[in-house]
Amino acid sequence: MEELVTQIVGYLRGMWRFRWWGLAFAWVVGLTAGAIVYLMPDRYESEARIHVDTQSVLRPLMSGLAVQPNVDQQIAMLSRTLISRPNVEKLITMADLDLDVRTPEQREALIGRLMKDLQIRSAASTNLFMLAYSDTRPDRAQRVVQSLVSLFVESGLGGKRQDSDSARRFIEEQIRNYEQKLVEAENRVKEFRLRNMAVLGDGAQDYVTQIGQITAMLQQAQLELREAENGRDAMQRQLVGEEPVLLPQTPPNSAVSIPEIDGRIDALQRNLDDLLRRYTEKHPDVIGVRRVIEELEAQKSKQIEEMRALGGASQFGALNSNPVFQQMKLALAESESRIASMRARVGEYQARLDQLREFAKRVPEIEAEMAQLNRDYNVHKANYDSLVARRESATISVEMDAQGGVADFRVIDPPTLPSAPSAPNRILLMPLAALVGLAAGFALTFLISQLRPAFADGRNLREVTGLPVLGTVSMLQTDARRNKRRRGLAAFGGGIVAYAASFAIAVVVLKLIQG
Repeated sequence: MEELVTQIVGYLRGMWRFRWWGLAFAWVVGLTAGAIVYLMPDRYESEARIHVDTQSVLRPLMSGLAVQPNVDQQIAMLSRTLISRPNVEKLITMADLDLDVRTPEQREALIGRLMKDLQIRSAASTNLFMLAYSDTRPDRAQRVVQSLVSLFVESGLGGKRQDSDSARRFIEEQIRNYEQKLVEAENRVKEFRLRNMAVLGDGAQDYVTQIGQITAMLQQAQLELREAENGRDAMQRQLVGEEPVLLPQTPPNSAVSIPEIDGRIDALQRNLDDLLRRYTEKHPDVIGVRRVIEELEAQKSKQIEEMRALGGASQFGALNSNPVFQQMKLALAESESRIASMRARVGEYQARLDQLREFAKRVPEIEAEMAQLNRDYNVHKANYDSLVARRESATISVEMDAQGGVADFRVIDPPTLPSAPSAPNRILLMPLAALVGLAAGFALTFLISQLRPAFADGRNLREVTGLPVLGTVSMLQTDARRNKRRRGLAAFGGGIVAYAASFAIAVVVLKLIQG
């Protein structure tokens, strides 16, 4: 610490030797700085205050029906991005600042100066914005601020309208796309239903229930068929041993009557007439009965031919039987007809059952594909409905903006025409110029002391040269030297006081001039 103090004292002693150089340089620099401050051109600042009211009465009333953007955030972003190159170029045209611009370089310099000098200050909690600009001409500063106010309001309203129009166009385009997708999905579902209508059915009963019902009906028909066959077999066993009575006539084949076969044919013919009243020619029961009738007629013709071939044609005639035999023959014919009908019914039920079982195997795959189609359709339908709702909401929002407005721009203080310069602050700059001069003189004395060093004591000389110092010679102080030293100190102090007084007087004069 002692060494540091000693070093500092050594620097001060060296600077003290060139104090008059420093004082003179301080006067030169201070006066020059003061002249520069005095000659600086005056700048006039014009200001305007705008309040953006975002608390519209319609906003709480239309909550949930209209799209309500964060207007506060949009206005804050607008205030931070308003001073951009396109807006500044528009402002130059609005304020007629390009009248004196002749070259592209001058225009670029003007744009850069405006982007640096334009100011937008805001208080976030109150949505109060202050727009300011300073210029050497007060009327030009007012025009610039007025143009900036107009640009601020137009950018806010135009930006909202542009955003609303862009949003509506985007939603309309998406609605058209999803409408096309929805139509395509509906067509795919319709075509799939038509293609698999037999498998899907009417949806009243599932295939398990239908298979159960058809199985029960098939079992019942098979049971009835077995019962009919057993009854027929029993009647055939009862007819064993009974002989028909032949008449002596020998009629032609068409007139020959065999009660057993004719009775069965008559019964089948009556059953066929009954079936034709209920079904068509292609019904399985009708086809089965016709086939049995043809077989019986062929059997009848064959028996007649065999009997004639055996020589019994003279004894073959109209057969007459006793009543019991005739009734048994008729019952047997009816039983054969019923058996044929039951066989056709069993075949039909079996075919239906096989078809249902085949469809049941395809049901899971078809249902999975149907579920996928329905899922795609439901997704497109939900998106379409949502977009339509949003379009209506956007329409209401646009109408709400047109009627009441979401944000209201109010110019509280219009751009002022400044009568007094706002800059430079010469009263503050004059003392700073004085300090700059003193700092310059202090720096000059330090620089000269370093360029022309001197040793103030023996220890410093010994430390620098590394040689032993045998002794030092001090200057004797006489009265003449003391008086001269006092006069020098008084003169130096007077120079400092005069320097400070001159700047103080300059400050007072400037204050009086500025009023």
